[in-house]
Amino acid sequence: MLNKVAFYTLGCKLNFAETDTIINKFLKKGYEYVKFISYADLYIINTCSVTKNAEKELKKLVRIAINNNVNAFIVAIGCYSQVNPKEISLISGIDLIIGSKEKFNIINHLKKIYKNKYLSLKDKNLYIPSYSRLNHTRSYLKIQDGCDYKCSYCTIPKARGFSISDNIKNIIFYAKNLIKQGIKEIVLTGVNIGDYGKHNLLELIKTMESSLTEQDDFRIRISSIEPNLLSDDIINFIYKSKIFVNHFHIPLQSGSDEILNKMKRRYSKNLYLERIKKILNIMPFACIGSDVIVGFPGEKEKNFIETYSLLSEINISYLHVFSYSERINTKAFIMNNSIPKKIRYKRNKIFIRLSKEKKKIFYIKQINKKSNVLFENKNKSGYIYGYTDNYIRTKTIWKSDLVNNIKNVTLLNVDDCGNLICKII
Repeated sequence: MLNKVAFYTLGCKLNFAETDTIINKFLKKGYEYVKFISYADLYIINTCSVTKNAEKELKKLVRIAINNNVNAFIVAIGCYSQVNPKEISLISGIDLIIGSKEKFNIINHLKKIYKNKYLSLKDKNLYIPSYSRLNHTRSYLKIQDGCDYKCSYCTIPKARGFSISDNIKNIIFYAKNLIKQGIKEIVLTGVNIGDYGKHNLLELIKTMESSLTEQDDFRIRISSIEPNLLSDDIINFIYKSKIFVNHFHIPLQSGSDEILNKMKRRYSKNLYLERIKKILNIMPFACIGSDVIVGFPGEKEKNFIETYSLLSEINISYLHVFSYSERINTKAFIMNNSIPKKIRYKRNKIFIRLSKEKKKIFYIKQINKKSNVLFENKNKSGYIYGYTDNYIRTKTIWKSDLVNNIKNVTLLNVDDCGNLICKII
């Protein structure tokens, strides 16, 4: 019997939600859950297929597990396991490889104890509800999985199958259950949540609003949404909502229409700009994050400058910056005009610097304003931290009665680490 089990999650919010669901299955079977840095009989790594860095992380985590217990049983599950099981089978120390959907049946497979056996995805249309609990204050609630888009750089459709969604009744049930457990913030997540119910996201959030508004001190945040799926109706609804917050994460990837076309994205830079303008016209202090990929095949200097100029000029609050990473199972992998890694690295650093500047400007604009902060549960050197509705990282003097509570505050000034110091009103 493998008594102690440890987990590590790579990648997106959706992976974290699904890991927590799997952890609960182990707890119900009597396993003892321990931290990944601890001694365990069983180590389970939920993998990511988006970048090469995730592959390097997997190898590093396997070494950590072996150092903790040379006789441990090590399992790789999830997206990378689905897309490239043969590559994973070459990593010394991994005993079992399980793909995207079969990972939810991992306990049954462990009973058989296969060695280097890849368990393939039997049904890509199978939907498994999932949610996570982070610090007992915030939860990632999965509402959708898979993707029908065919972006030329992305392995996710191969890893997770086509777009499929949970039904509204189930989502409301899980949300109410999380609230009863003391969760104060739910983050709706998925692979392509704008495609929820094949373009039915507005009905979902309207139903959540009407079903959950009786709850006190509670809010909902929407995770990343494609610009072509973020309608005026959704933006207008969030503006008027009592529980949905003014925070949007809208991936751009490139500010060049030439590169967007090569990426097989479904929007132009002008449509992207329209979405940003629409939000800021009615919510001037909304937080807007974005994704950008540098070094895509054929990205000339002029394409890079075009992207930089666009993001410099608009009021984006922060960026998630990615260097293009070759993925074997994609159309971009065989494209000509590969960008040297040194240039990718240089462009990545430029955008990271821009992101820091954007974030600082956004934070400074909030000084002396009042906001609501959900405080977390850790005492860090005498301070307690939390996030405002519009996703500003704040801190104030530690008080235990602030834990997992939403408080009205005044935002005072930015500290040396980039947090906004606040005062309880």
